[in-house]
Amino acid sequence: MSQHGRPGPTVQEVERAYGRYAPVYDWLFGAVLEPGRRELARSAGSIASGRPIELLEVGVGTGLMLPLYDPAIRVTGVDVSAAMLAKARERVQGLHGRFVRLDLMDGERLKFADGAFDCVVLPYVLSVTPEPDRLVSEVRRVCRRDGSILILNHFSGSHFWWLLERMVRPLADRIGFRSDFDYARHILRHDWRVEAMTPVNLMGLSRLVVLRNA
Repeated sequence: MSQHGRPGPTVQEVERAYGRYAPVYDWLFGAVLEPGRRELARSAGSIASGRPIELLEVGVGTGLMLPLYDPAIRVTGVDVSAAMLAKARERVQGLHGRFVRLDLMDGERLKFADGAFDCVVLPYVLSVTPEPDRLVSEVRRVCRRDGSILILNHFSGSHFWWLLERMVRPLADRIGFRSDFDYARHILRHDWRVEAMTPVNLMGLSRLVVLRNA
């Protein structure tokens, strides 16, 4: 169910929606959300400190984050959309000398061992997954104990974006994006440790949340 009490989209519906968006995704959401991606990459680089840590990106999409990571980081990216991953694989071809692995996989049902990654990042994905709580559970399972989880997402609460959230809700519900997504409900109620929260993008549209998997 969605947070408004209506059934949320299925994984298959989300996959089809982003399959349609794949050819124009970078044009629609590239530049406008780029400041948040750069801040996320900077935070991941600070965690790595030049070490070859294992990082999982859930919802890698067309791979817009991939060129931004510290080259020492070993990146595994997963996405539910084959069309988006095809774009990401094209982007990887220009990243010489880096370890990047891409897999077609549902983030709510990750096929990795417990504690397999030092750091897990979710760029603009938590509010588009059909079951956010299940995604959080899986992310925490595959992140090692005391590892880092970085969430970059839109959350409700900005007065500037209040009207916009309500204007885009009908379209957002169709593609699985929750236009009004509560920070307390999806971040603060879990028993991980919030280490930092930074507003990013135009007028604080998004927040970068740095969490310790304690």
